[in-house]
Amino acid sequence: MTTDTPPAHRPHVSIVYCTQCNWLLRAGWMAQELLSTFGEDLGGVTLVPGSGGHFEITVDGHTIWERKRDGGFPGPKELKQRVRDIIAPDRDMGHIDREKTAPHDPPGTL
Repeated sequence: MTTDTPPAHRPHVSIVYCTQCNWLLRAGWMAQELLSTFGEDLGGVTLVPGSGGHFEITVDGHTIWERKRDGGFPGPKELKQRVRDIIAPDRDMGHIDREKTAPHDPPGTL
């Protein structure tokens, strides 16, 4: 049975990484993190070989991270929050969205 209704658009992430800098593993790890977190909410993640120290992450063509502009590489928390803010702004990311709290002093200490 077929339908004439096209599937709903799911956002696509592209990660351009510098092959000269050997950033393939970093790009692959970030792709894995996104696919593990967002699963079927994404249409896919594409790794795009580049050069010249280029490292850029886009969602549907919108740049969410650029290594030179943003000062290095994103951590998994920041990356997931930026992707979430575009694809599902109302989604609660659980522990990722919570602020770290200072550890409590052990009982009996001042």
